[in-house]
Amino acid sequence: MTRDFFQHVRRRWYLYLVLVAIWTLAYVRLFIDATPRLPILFNVTPSLPYTVAVVDYRADGIRRGDYVVYAFEGAAYRIFPGLYHQPFFKIVRGVAGDKVTVRDRHVFVNGEEVGIAKTHTTVKRLRLEPIAETVIPPSYFYVQGTSPDSFDSRYSINGLVRADAVLGVVIPIF
Repeated sequence: MTRDFFQHVRRRWYLYLVLVAIWTLAYVRLFIDATPRLPILFNVTPSLPYTVAVVDYRADGIRRGDYVVYAFEGAAYRIFPGLYHQPFFKIVRGVAGDKVTVRDRHVFVNGEEVGIAKTHTTVKRLRLEPIAETVIPPSYFYVQGTSPDSFDSRYSINGLVRADAVLGVVIPIF
C-alpha cells in the first residue's frame, strides 16, 4: 500500500508541489525579498482584499487610510502563541488624537463606524470584548482589516498598535 502511494506521488509530483506551496504560504505567510528595502508580501488571509503587495520599510508619516504591515504584539499572543511577532497586514483607521467609541459592539473612530466587534473567535469560540473607548495616544494606531473576521484593533485583546511595531507601509499590487 505504501509502495502504491509513493508511485502515485512520483507520477503526480506537480500536484503535490502546488499543495506544499499553498500550505507554506498559508501557514508561514512567507515574505520574499525582491530587494532588501522593497520586499513582496503575500497576503493569504481574507483580512484585506489584496494578495500581493510591496512593503516600503522606509516609509515615514503613516496616515489614516494607509495599508501597513506590523509585528503583532497584542495581549492575544498569550492565548495564540503563534501570533507573537507574526506580520499582520491591515488598514490604518485611526491615528493619534482620534476618538474611538463603541456602541452595542459597533466601533466608531471620530464618529464614523469602522466595524462591528464579534462576540467570539471563529475557530476556538473564545469570548471577544470590544476595544475600550479611548483617545488614541501619540505613537499608536487603530488598525483594521476589511473582513468581518479580521483579528484587529476592534478587540481589547489586540488593542492599538504601537508605531514602532509597524514594519512598513504596504502598496497593494493585486
